[in-house]
Amino acid sequence: MKVVKAPNEVLRAKTKPVKKVGPSLLTTLKQMVKLTRSFHDPEGVGLASTQIGLKERFFVAKNGQKFQAFINPKIFFWGKRTKKYFEGCLSIPNYWGQVQRATQIKVSYMDETGQIVTKTLKGIPAWIFQHEMDHLEGKLFPDRVLEQGGRFFKFTGKDPKTNEDIFEEVTL
Repeated sequence: MKVVKAPNEVLRAKTKPVKKVGPSLLTTLKQMVKLTRSFHDPEGVGLASTQIGLKERFFVAKNGQKFQAFINPKIFFWGKRTKKYFEGCLSIPNYWGQVQRATQIKVSYMDETGQIVTKTLKGIPAWIFQHEMDHLEGKLFPDRVLEQGGRFFKFTGKDPKTNEDIFEEVTL
């Protein structure tokens, strides 16, 4: 299993609902978690089905120190407060941009046992959920950056003295 990179057209696909949680899907979810954990600089915090070439509605995302599966996820409430986050994507390596997203959302999804879960997500988990949901709708973070009139940055390396990341502004 590999991460699909832009401009692969599967990243623009709108996904279809999962019909059944079975052994094949559970194996895929475990492999997705393993693949996402393998990214360290930057750290992988989520991976959607389209990013591995599939067109079904599911993703895995980090929630604290653990990864969690979200099958047939939905957002049914977006809080009024928003915040800009500096986003990147495993399918668009080394590029970043600021994206404004709701700081609190209410969601529903099916877990790995097939149970429907409804919960409120806040902060980073809410941001990750919204980013991964965009993937399931065929949307990538640069689309959001452009919609919001933001800027793009490219990672160019590390400062040898401070070991801090160095970015330069770019146009896409």
